[in-house]
This record gives sequence, C-alpha cells and structure tokens, in this order.
Amino acid sequence: MNTRITGLGHHAPARIVANAEIEARLGLEPGWIHARVGISERRYAGDDEALTDLARPAAAMALENAGHPDIGFMLLATSTPDHLLPPSAPLLAHQLGLSCAALDLAGACAGFLHALVLADGLVRAHGRAVLVVAANILSRRIDPSDRSTSALFADAAGAIVLSPAPGSASGVIGADLVSDGSGYDLIKIPAGGSRLPFSRASTPSDLFMQMPDGREVFSRAVDTMVRTSKAALAAAELGPANIAHFAPHQANLRISAAVERRLGLDPAASLSTLAHYGNSSAATIPFTLSHEAARRAYAPGDALLFSAVGAGLSGGSVVFRW
Repeated sequence: MNTRITGLGHHAPARIVANAEIEARLGLEPGWIHARVGISERRYAGDDEALTDLARPAAAMALENAGHPDIGFMLLATSTPDHLLPPSAPLLAHQLGLSCAALDLAGACAGFLHALVLADGLVRAHGRAVLVVAANILSRRIDPSDRSTSALFADAAGAIVLSPAPGSASGVIGADLVSDGSGYDLIKIPAGGSRLPFSRASTPSDLFMQMPDGREVFSRAVDTMVRTSKAALAAAELGPANIAHFAPHQANLRISAAVERRLGLDPAASLSTLAHYGNSSAATIPFTLSHEAARRAYAPGDALLFSAVGAGLSGGSVVFRW
C-alpha cells in the first residue's frame, strides 16, 4: 500500500501588512526588511478570527480537491491553537463534518513534515485517507517592538489529503526527521507552560515569541536542512538533480538560498510564497505547495523535497514521489 496526495488547499486572511507599516513602527529605513529576509508583505488574521477559522477553508479546499474521500484520521500541525485546552483538531473536524480521530501536533515550523510522515504511515497501515492541516496565527505571538520577529511572522493555513495508492510508486520515499534540544531556548515563548505558568507576575515579553540570536538560528537551520536533505535523498536513492520541486520552509529567503546552493539544487525547482505571505511556521510548506499548483504542474513520478527547521529545535526533510 503506497500513498498519494489527492487534494491540496490553502488559505490566508484578508489583511495585507506591507513592510512599510512595520518599518515605520520600528524606525527602520525603507527596504530594510526585504533586503534581509526577502519578505515584502504578509497576512494577519482579523480580530474575529481564530486558528480554526483559517484552517477550515484550507482543509475544505483540500477535501473538495480530493473529491471528499473517506477520511480515517486528521492531523492538525499548529503552535497557535484556538485554546490551550481543549485541542483544536476535534473542533476543526466537526466543522468539516468529519467524525474521525483528530489530533493536534505541536512541531513548530517542522510540524507539517512530522504530520506528513505520520500520515503516510497511517494510510499504509489502515488503508484510509488522512487529512493533514497546518495553520498558525503568529501575528498574536510577536512583540510589535521586536524587529527580529515582527519582520518575519505571519498567518496562514495549508492542507493536503493523503490517500491510499495501491500499486503505485508514490508517497514518502525518503525521510530524515531530527531534533536537537541543545537549541531549545533559541526560539521560545517563555510563559504559558508548566515551567512558567501565566500569572499576574508575567511580563509582556514573557508572552511573546523570543529569538535572541538570529545568527545562530540561521546557522543551525541551514546546517540541519542540508544534512537531513542529504539523508532523505540517500534513503530515496536519489540525487539533487532528480528533484523536480523543492519546497523549503518559508522562513527567510537567505536560508532557502543557502540550502539550495549547498545541496546543488536547480534554482528553477524551488517553490516560494515568502515574498507575499511571510513565515507562517508549519503552514508554509503545504500553503506553498497548494498556492503554486496553479502554475507548477506536479506530474506523476516527480520527486519533491520538503525541508524545515523550527523551535525545539525540531526539523528534518522528506522526499515525496508524486
């Protein structure tokens, strides 16, 4: 039993936030953000929108695209659920008219890759389709006065339907998922967990995302994405020249370009939505895959490479045959 992607979906909120708005607020010269990270604008959720409000249209699009198959399981990769408790996946499944098992996954920027590999195993084991959704509202987790996070993060959702494909050669053909807890404090929101519960003593900075050493994050992200991509390619018995489409996590254009160069990938293979949608963490890969499908034909037999690193540190790479 192999697997194949039968449905793609994506959604971004309506509000467009251009660099000029952020640069003016932070006292940065025009062009500062784009020159450093490759982002021109991003989307922010409305005040009345929660995580499931973004995830639902992306998931519905993927289900429609797949012809509404029998869904046996749903995985929701997010760092910004509607509430700390209960999990958001059961609510999202209910909104979509599904009664299958539904589970939140908190894998930060690498959450979609972990969900994809888990979904691939579930389909192979049980022979039923799995809906994978990745969504985040990171605009509510950034300190408006912090340029390191304000310049990067955004809100969006992406989704895929992974279905059984008996007799095909499609599905996950190589993967290398890793973690490195020595970088646990490189990207964090200090308050809200059992280590530092919310309290009246919490300061505003405790409630927002912190990334105090951007250079270290950059270095580790590039190294990990390159190393795991090589391992995933080796497991798939493929080389960089065999990759038809490269969809890296949309974190920073310089990170993606460095990974591309070190792997020797054809620049024409790269998919990107970073310039207009920013970094929505786990959502970026499925969002980009769906958004770019209108102009990039994914043909049967194509090998796609996905790679990401995020908070934790958690990360990895996956080779998927279309």
